[in-house]
Amino acid sequence: MIYKQIAIPVADTSLSEIVMATLNSIGFEGFEETDGKLFAYIPTTDLDEKELNSILSDHGLSCEIKDIEEQNWNAQWEESFQPVVVPGFCTIRAHFHDIPVSTPHEIIITPQMSFGTGHHATTVLMMMQMQHMDLSNKTVLDFGTGTGILAILAEQLNAGKVMAIDNDSWSYENATENVKRNNCSGISVLHGSLEEVKGERFDIILANINRHIILENMKLLYDTLFDGGDILMSGLLRDDINVIKPAAEKAGFSLLGTDELNGWIVLLFKK
Repeated sequence: MIYKQIAIPVADTSLSEIVMATLNSIGFEGFEETDGKLFAYIPTTDLDEKELNSILSDHGLSCEIKDIEEQNWNAQWEESFQPVVVPGFCTIRAHFHDIPVSTPHEIIITPQMSFGTGHHATTVLMMMQMQHMDLSNKTVLDFGTGTGILAILAEQLNAGKVMAIDNDSWSYENATENVKRNNCSGISVLHGSLEEVKGERFDIILANINRHIILENMKLLYDTLFDGGDILMSGLLRDDINVIKPAAEKAGFSLLGTDELNGWIVLLFKK
């Protein structure tokens, strides 16, 4: 398969992460950051140059486009993946990292992800919030689990029952693998949409996904939470609060707090 390589000069790390997140949402499958440039990759048949140029124009950016042969995105991801640390709380490392770990919680994963570093900020934001939440004996739903990191952390924080769900087959397989790697016994991993758990209720919902999916499922998320329960929403950019907050409040949620890192936000709501 022929791919397009999009070379975008962008020195600002925060802006680079925002651009990656946006391009990922329109079908881009791989990213690299080298010497002040962001390289983004997409199958030639999936590229909409008008849409691409509109996104870049919004940020005052330009690009160069060229054809390349298909690459091993997983190998590139493994090479670029770095440990993620919330100081004094949790370390996420790949199985091939040999690093000293001083945090009370450690999560070991097998990274096989094509998306770039943008996910780190939202993962860190979610973990920072979870650090101050009481998960003991609580039922937890990790909606859009991805690699399963937050579900694994929830079990380590003594959650009573954890359900992790994702409609992406790779995420389902990778989360299942990572749950086993971390010797978790109280996590169920499901492949499917939020409809799969319709009728069940949880004390806490973790939704580190994206604005579109959160908005699409807002009412069902509300119905899936026990009265008095908490939901963390991330995978959101700073400006998304202007859309997410009114929609959440319309569904019945009350905003308890927010936090921000590198242009990304996490929102804590209560039912």
